[in-house]
Formats: sequence, structure tokens, C-alpha cells
Amino acid sequence: MKKLLLPFIVLFFSLNAAKAETYNLDLAKSIEIAKEKSYTMKNLVQDFKIAEYNLKSATSRFRTHIDLNFVAPEYTETIRTFEDSTGITFYPVKQLQYQTNLTINQPLPTDGNIYIRSGLANYDDYFSNYRSSYLSTRLGLTQPIDALYGYNSIKSSLKQAELAYERSSKQLKREELNLVYDVSSAFYNLLSVQKSEEIARLDLDRQKEAFTIAKNKYEAGLIREVDALQMEVDLAEAQNNYDMSIVSLNSAMNAFKHTIGIELTDEVIVSSKFDYEVVIVDSDKAVQLAMANRLEIREQEIQIELNKMSVKQQKAQGMIRGNLNAYYEKVGVSQNDINTNLQTTIQRSYQNFLDRPQNFGVGFTISVPLLDWGENRALVRAAESRLKQNVLRKEEVQRNIEREVRNLVDDLNSSLKRLQLLEKNVKVAEKSFEITRQRFSDGDIDSQALALERNRLNNAYNSHLRAYINYQLKLADIMRKTFYDFQKNQEIK
Repeated sequence: MKKLLLPFIVLFFSLNAAKAETYNLDLAKSIEIAKEKSYTMKNLVQDFKIAEYNLKSATSRFRTHIDLNFVAPEYTETIRTFEDSTGITFYPVKQLQYQTNLTINQPLPTDGNIYIRSGLANYDDYFSNYRSSYLSTRLGLTQPIDALYGYNSIKSSLKQAELAYERSSKQLKREELNLVYDVSSAFYNLLSVQKSEEIARLDLDRQKEAFTIAKNKYEAGLIREVDALQMEVDLAEAQNNYDMSIVSLNSAMNAFKHTIGIELTDEVIVSSKFDYEVVIVDSDKAVQLAMANRLEIREQEIQIELNKMSVKQQKAQGMIRGNLNAYYEKVGVSQNDINTNLQTTIQRSYQNFLDRPQNFGVGFTISVPLLDWGENRALVRAAESRLKQNVLRKEEVQRNIEREVRNLVDDLNSSLKRLQLLEKNVKVAEKSFEITRQRFSDGDIDSQALALERNRLNNAYNSHLRAYINYQLKLADIMRKTFYDFQKNQEIK
């Protein structure tokens, strides 16, 4: 049985292995993959599309709309009621109806509309044995008068859609920069853990060498037993640190794969170059760029514009309101025996349509608010207060952004100086350790002095690593906070 299952097991693992991909990544490639595959970006792209479609819908409201409706056919057989001064009368209904209507509607920028409506209907009444047809064409106009001086709904809807589209577009760009920062953070964290694993492995190799030297010296009677035992303990600690670094590396690798949106089974080879560019950022320029590009400020400006529209809309509720309606219409009707063919009926309706005088109508309705006990005025004041709140919030957001950016620039410049200083410190620590190791080998110092120097070297490596990663993350952070790449000296579009 086991022999039969073995080929299938091998095939299963081979297929899974074939599905896994291998990625050779630097930071730029990691960001590119994350923009394409990460859940966050996929979700934000859909939000952007929603705003884009809503804007298209709002724009389309200004265009001509054409609707064609059919009733083909509708048969009715029921009992209906008729009520007059003599009482209620019941009568049977048995009808067959055909109908079609074509409506062409053109919205106006003034919130009104012009329309043409043309229709043809035929009714077969089986109780009265009549076939009736009805032909009509109407040209009409509707115009709310208050839209000319109060609140224009169609223009406001378009403006709201444009603002929503702009906000969504900037949100997409902001989240894209946030993603760049998150990927940078995950990438450098992986580099950090990978470098820590290398440091731990080098430390283990050095400790193995020191343990071998100490063991030989002890066997030769040159050092005390306690020194040899201490070297053994240090070796065990170095081995444990190395084992823990491997666990941390695997965890960081999985977190990095999740961040950029690839499968955990995929293999990743990360470029471990620790070179960097010296970037000096001017605080005033960074603040100026942040004020021009930060979405938080534009969001407050958009909200202020929306609040202004709300105030205008609420004020319109207390204004004199009116509506203008006008139409010009031609109608043709005919009533024939039910056996008359449909074509003849329609022809007679059309002739009547030509002979019958036109219909027309003009109406102007006005609504004047006389007394509401200050209800609308209070609602207007509330809308104005919300507007003032957002004006104040915008000012506070600007102050917070300026403070944040200036502090970040100071941190960036400080981290660069610290990184350059710790580079020198690493070189000094490496030379010092080589001298100390030689002195230990020559018997000039004991194992404790060697351990202290080794710890000093490890601390120098780790401090330099943290400073390097901190500097790179500060650069990524200042880019997302200003929408400007100071390394390339170009704006983020």
C-alpha cells in the first residue's frame, strides 16, 4: 500500500513546488509588486472606480435622455366601481390595450427640463364593441424658479460628484504612498532581521574559534578551567542567539510576503545592499510642499465647499419658491367598431390629429413661507456653524502638518548624522576586535576581555543597522508626508 501511495505523494509535492514562484527583490521591485497584488491597493482602486462612475453619472444627467415604453398587450377583465350623486354603481370591464410612448428629455443647467413626449394607444372594449385609438405629441417645459436664485440641484450634484472624485483620487495617491512606506518598513525590517542573522552567525563562528583556542590553552595548562568553562557557556549562548535569529528571519519573511501580496510558499531573495544617498531636506520647502499636496488639507477644503452648498440649500428652503410649467400639445382620437382593423383606426386618429386644434397650457405656481417660528433660520445657523467648524479644523490641520513635517525633517537630518557617525564606529569596533582577538590568542588577555570586545562589536553592528533602517524609513515617511521624492527631486504624481 505504501509503495502505491508513494508516487502520488511525490506528485502532490512536486505540483505544489511547481506552483511556487521565486522573487529576486530589491525595494523598488517589492513596491511594484505590492501596488499590483496587495489587498489594500486593489480595494482602493475599486473605490476610485466608484467615484469615477459616480462622476460620469452626474455628468450624464446634463445630456439628453430618451425612453421608449411599451404596453404590448395588456388584457383586463374585472369589476370596477363608479360613484356619483345617485350612489355607487358596479360595472364589468373587459379590455385589451396596446400602447407605446417615446419621451425625449433634455435637462437644463437651470434645474429645469424640456421634453417631447409622443404616444399611441389602442383600446378594445369587448362590452361596448368599440375600438378606440389615441395619438398625442406634447412639447413641454418645467422650470423651478427658485433654482435661478436659490439652490440648483443638478449643478450641486455635479459639483459634489467632482469633489468626491477628486477626494478619491487623492486618497488613492495617499494610500499608495502609505503602501510605499509600509512596504519599505517591511523590507527594511526583513533586511534588519536578515542582517541580524548574519551577525549572529558571524558571532557564532567567532565564538567557536575562541572556544577552540580556549580549549587548546586549557589542555596546555595556559588558562584556568573557569575561563574554558566560560567560553563554553558563551558558545552555547551564541548558538542559541543564532537559532533564535533564524526563527525571527522566517517570521519577518512571512510578514513581508503578506505585505506585498505574494504567497507564503513563494521563495524570496532580498537584495541586502546597505548603501544610501545623502539627502538634506530644507524644512521650509518640505512644509510648503506638504501644504500644497496633503490630502488632509484638501479634504477640509472640500468639506468647506460642501458645507457652503448645505447652507445655500437650507436658505433656499425659506425662500419664495415657484415652478413654471408650459406645454404645447396635439391630440388625435378615433372610436370605431371593434371589427375595424388596427391600421384603419390609427389612420383615422392621425387624420383627427391633423384636423383637431392644438392644446396648450401655461402654469406658474408660487409658494411663500409666511410663518415657521424661526425653524428654517435655526437650521441655517446650524449649517453655518458646521461651516465655521470646518474652517477652524482646516487651520488646525495646517498647524499640525507644519509641526509634524518640521519635526520629521529635523529627525531625518539628525538620523543621517547618526548613521555617518556609526559607520565610523563600526570600522573602529572591527579593528579593535581584531586586535583583542590576537591578544587573546597570544595570551595577553583573558576570555572576559574578549567577550566584552565581542559584545562591543555586535552592538556597533546592531546600532549601525538600526540607524540605517531609521534613516531609510524617515526618507519614505517624508515622501508620503509631502508627496515629494527628495532623493530624485521630483513630485509624486
